[in-house]
This record gives sequence, C-alpha cells and structure tokens, in this order.
Amino acid sequence: MNSEQKYGVQRGIMGADRPKFDAKKGANRPAPIEKDFQMRIDKDGQWFHEGSLIKRPALVALFSSVLSCDEAGQHWLRTPVEFGKIEVEDAAFVITAAEIKGEGEGAEINLTDNVARVHLLSGANPLIFCKSPLNPLVMQPYIQLEKGLLAKLSRPVYYQLASYIAEGNGAGLYSAGTYFAFPLEEDVQD
Repeated sequence: MNSEQKYGVQRGIMGADRPKFDAKKGANRPAPIEKDFQMRIDKDGQWFHEGSLIKRPALVALFSSVLSCDEAGQHWLRTPVEFGKIEVEDAAFVITAAEIKGEGEGAEINLTDNVARVHLLSGANPLIFCKSPLNPLVMQPYIQLEKGLLAKLSRPVYYQLASYIAEGNGAGLYSAGTYFAFPLEEDVQD
C-alpha cells in the first residue's frame, strides 16, 4: 500500500481540503465573507491601508484588478472568498499620460492610468464630464472604465487632449471613431 492509499493524500492535498466537484455546478466554494479592509484611495489615486501608503506598485495593481463600483457609487474589493467596501475620495484611478495617433475622425487616443494600464478612449471607455465629489460646482473630466470604475484625467492630460480638439458640432475630439465633446475650459478644473 502506498502513502496515497494509506493516508488519502493525493499530490500533497488532503481529500477533505479539496473542494467537492459537481459536474453541473462546477467546484462548490464557500460563500464570500465580508471584511473590513480599512483601505482608501485618495484624490490623487494613491492607495492606503490602515492609514499607511501602499508603496508597492505590484500590490496596488493586484488590488485594482479586483476593484469594482456599484450603481450607488460604493467601491468594493471582491475576491472569490472575501469582499469589502473601500473609501474612494474622487476616482479610483488617475490618467497620467495620453498617446494620440492619427488626426480627426481617424484618431486613436490611448490613455495610461496610475497603475500603468492603457485604455483606448472609445465608446467602451468614453470621456465623460461629471461634478467632482470634492467640489460639486466643478465639472471634472473622467474616463468610464469597466466594472463601473472611473479614472480622472490629470490636468496635464486634459490640456494635452484640449490641444487636439477637433472642430465640428462644438468643441471636442475623435478617438476610435467616436466624437467626445468638451465643455468650456473654465468649467473644468483639477
């Protein structure tokens, strides 16, 4: 009798620790547990845990991959085994760079956020102008991302995009075949 048969060990995993498998449902997993992560993202897109700045970019990138925002504006970190609310002062991410290829209706604008992800400005990731949660009298430029998240345009990126404005139906620019209108400059602040 080998050790696998004697102790019920298979490839280093005890049989009781393996998830039960039902072909119709897939692996049966326990329901996720709500946790208090004590995390927040400040207005500049910096992540904090228990009041301390998270300095490891790889850790911020990992957390950002499981971040979402619901219809009420509440931000959540969600993994298969736990979830919890986190505080976000403004937007979860900040657009730090823009790369513009082409001109007019054929232009494509790639925007890089503070987690080094690149987003194509398009119908899937549109440019929107919303009231800032920090100053409700000011319209702030954001990019709508997946999972209900927003990325705020930094002031330098906003001015870089403003320099490429295409005239037609007001002031705005094209990216990936979609036209994005800009409000007047004095209505937008960082």
